[in-house]
Amino acid sequence: MKIAIIYNRDSQKVINLFGLPNREKYGKKSIQRIVDGLKQHKHQVKAFEGDKDIIHKLEEFMPGVLKGERPGMVFNLSYGIQGQARYTHVPGILEMVGIPYIGSGPLAHSLALDKVVAKMIFLQHGLPTPDFTVLDAPGFPAPGLAYPLIVKPKNEAVSMGIKVVNDETELREAARNIFDTFRQPVLVEEYIEGREINVGLIGNNPPETLPPCEIVFGEGGPNIYTIEDKKGKSGREIQWLCPAPLDEATAEKARELARLAFTAIGCYDTARVDMRLDPAGNLFILEINSLPSLGEHGSYVIAAEHVGLDFPALLNRLVEVAGARYFGTPSPPNISPKEHNPQTLIFTFLTQRRDQMEKRLKEWTLVSSRTADPIGNSTAISRLEDSMREIKMKPVKSLTDSRSVCTWETGAGFAGGTLFIGHIDVPLELNAPGHAFRLEPEWLYGEGIGISRAPLVMLEFTLRALRHSKLLHRLPIGVLYYLDEGRDCRYSADIIRAAASKAKQVFILRPGSPPDNIRVQRRGRRIYRLVAEGKPQRIGQQNKAMEVVLWFAEKLSLLRGLSSRKERIALAAVDISTEAFPMMVPHRIKATLVLSYFDPTRADDREAGIREILGRPKGIRLKLETISDRPPMPGRRESLLLAKHLGAVADEWNIPLNRESSVMQSAGGLVPAKIPVVCGIGPVARDINTPREAVNRGSIIQRTLLLAQFLAREATQVKNNEAKEKD
Repeated sequence: MKIAIIYNRDSQKVINLFGLPNREKYGKKSIQRIVDGLKQHKHQVKAFEGDKDIIHKLEEFMPGVLKGERPGMVFNLSYGIQGQARYTHVPGILEMVGIPYIGSGPLAHSLALDKVVAKMIFLQHGLPTPDFTVLDAPGFPAPGLAYPLIVKPKNEAVSMGIKVVNDETELREAARNIFDTFRQPVLVEEYIEGREINVGLIGNNPPETLPPCEIVFGEGGPNIYTIEDKKGKSGREIQWLCPAPLDEATAEKARELARLAFTAIGCYDTARVDMRLDPAGNLFILEINSLPSLGEHGSYVIAAEHVGLDFPALLNRLVEVAGARYFGTPSPPNISPKEHNPQTLIFTFLTQRRDQMEKRLKEWTLVSSRTADPIGNSTAISRLEDSMREIKMKPVKSLTDSRSVCTWETGAGFAGGTLFIGHIDVPLELNAPGHAFRLEPEWLYGEGIGISRAPLVMLEFTLRALRHSKLLHRLPIGVLYYLDEGRDCRYSADIIRAAASKAKQVFILRPGSPPDNIRVQRRGRRIYRLVAEGKPQRIGQQNKAMEVVLWFAEKLSLLRGLSSRKERIALAAVDISTEAFPMMVPHRIKATLVLSYFDPTRADDREAGIREILGRPKGIRLKLETISDRPPMPGRRESLLLAKHLGAVADEWNIPLNRESSVMQSAGGLVPAKIPVVCGIGPVARDINTPREAVNRGSIIQRTLLLAQFLAREATQVKNNEAKEKD
């Protein structure tokens, strides 16, 4: 499990610093000891300061989870930075953003910190606590309590400001010090002469109690545990006796009072109740610590060791009891060696590898393979070959052309099965600015990360999950990667058609579109190159010949009229450039015309319309050639049915999935008729082919799980068919 330790030590990153500052801190060694202890139980652990950036940090470390997947958990050590009820600040934030955490909630922390309210609750529940009063300001009337008394701040912990007073003069001096230092009311309570007993608690409904511990105070100070004692500055030796030397009835009474106090305040998972035992054998609850110290020499840790919980085991026990409270089981379920459920194996395999997937994605974004970069593409294909070899996918030589296409298949081949088609090249010009990988809580950025890299990583981990669950090589699966997406599949088209014709169904490894779409229909695209050349003319020269720029401007207006939203066809002129001699008007114009369409027949009509509009202008030499024609991916009934089957798996795993059509072209248009094809199966991406290209983090695991579970369902059908044939 991912566990984020949140503590407060050095950071003061808040919007404004004001109010009462926190004086409680965990030492660096203690924090590291907790990190190391949790790692011994195979948790993935990272420590964070509990400041204003904590939500952003947690989003990066533990993004949203899938249905049935355990979210990460926070191990809360946070005492807060400033202000009232500081213990409640981080738990309140965690409640708001929906992250499970170990320990009490904001309400219990606030009640426990307010010693007066806590004592009132104890009294309401019939629990013994020393008599007390509250001093709200200097100049208070003498309290009607017998000396000696104990004085402490109303809302502080770890013995801050605590003092035993023996008369009114000492009382007023101690109270004035608290008013001045802590700026809060003063709790004055009867001092119980006797022994100090602490009882730690673990768990819920009801909590388990640890053996009572007794503090043995050394010579040279009051018979109370002071802040100087806790910091080792009192000059006396403090010892713990655990278990406390109590008779069985008193020990059980201490345990019972601790459980009742824990329940009355509404604590969760862990707490420590401090008591005094007077000479007559009466126990009095002093206070409850809702965030007990996990320091190496504290009573809580000592008591846990006495019942066989060494420090790592104690930490893991706290994780387990919090897990039981949130998830209904004492610990995350482990896959036993006898587990054979493929869906469970796949789910566990993938959800345990979120970080590996993101690391792999980062590695791929560092491999530059733009379309016009043969060395980069060769490097990328070589890396992909290594992955396919490791997964035990076999190369298909008949469908491989090292210049443009590489194809692999499982041991079952892929005829009559599933074919995945993706491209390794990133369709950017060589001189276009690059952009490095970077991570935000919800998005990952990098060159080609959406258009190429994320679908590739998704496929790789899908295949690895199927192999882990022993399904991969029972399934007919093919993987085809081409290297000329930026050249509109000019060289790979024939091999793509041939490979797709062998498959039962085809998935195009392109990114999904926000918020959660796949594509069942895509437009086709034709690209024309137009060159028009007239006679050179001097600026201001009167000439009967038409200037080529004026001629093109006139035609451009007419060409725009060929677009029709109703017929879902669009024509645009892009990449327009001119050439001219010095002091001459442009004599040559070059333009790229892009025709986007769904219906090839209408596209043929528009092409005829283009030629008719351009005509044969007098004095202008004209050349119009088709440089690319990518066919559309029609919305076939078979494709819609395939998308519906995907949707059923998505619903089962609570993965959002919708269908749409797209104006952008893809290799899906090369898939022969009657073969179902779905495009945009990859993780959801945005700003494709721009410096802000990004892929949604949560979508990576969602789409990978969707694909793997879909194929696992296919494997079940294959197995059932084989069983029927045997019968």
